[in-house]
Amino acid sequence: MNRTDLIDQASLRDDIPDFQAGDTLKVHVRVVEGNKQRIQVFQGVVIARSGGGLQETFTVRKLSYGV
Repeated sequence: MNRTDLIDQASLRDDIPDFQAGDTLKVHVRVVEGNKQRIQVFQGVVIARSGGGLQETFTVRKLSYGV
């Protein structure tokens, strides 16, 4: 096991629930506008997950007016 794998293992969070494509999530996004900062919350369906570990990404399609 090389150094980057050890760092990745130490940095992984274990408090994030398991989810997969098709699940509905509530996402909290930090929005920075100029020198102001706020949290914007939206709900959507997971349509894709890729990668693994710290490099993992997921795509959420926002639900708008129930559609």
